[in-house]
Amino acid sequence: MDWHLLGLTFITVFISELGDKSQLAAIALSSGSKSPRPVFFGAAAALLLASFLGVIIGEGTSHFLPARLVKIIAAAGFAILAVRMLIPARIVQDEASPEDNSTPTPLKS
Repeated sequence: MDWHLLGLTFITVFISELGDKSQLAAIALSSGSKSPRPVFFGAAAALLLASFLGVIIGEGTSHFLPARLVKIIAAAGFAILAVRMLIPARIVQDEASPEDNSTPTPLKS
């Protein structure tokens, strides 16, 4: 077993998951529960399944796509997400659904 690769993978995934939506979801679910054990096992199983699917898909694509191309595609995807996060939400919302002035506003009584 390649222990260096194992450690590098663990550190990379661990750091990238800190403060992630899945961690925030686990915090929210466990705070509303008297028993955190099922939340832990459910979250752990979901992360294991997601990681398993990622490894299977990555291994499958390695047979017909060069590793360098996959890394370029992943880097481009992350760059697009980063730029998207830098755009103010109001601009994105205005482009997605322009305000419709035909809806009546409720009257205050």
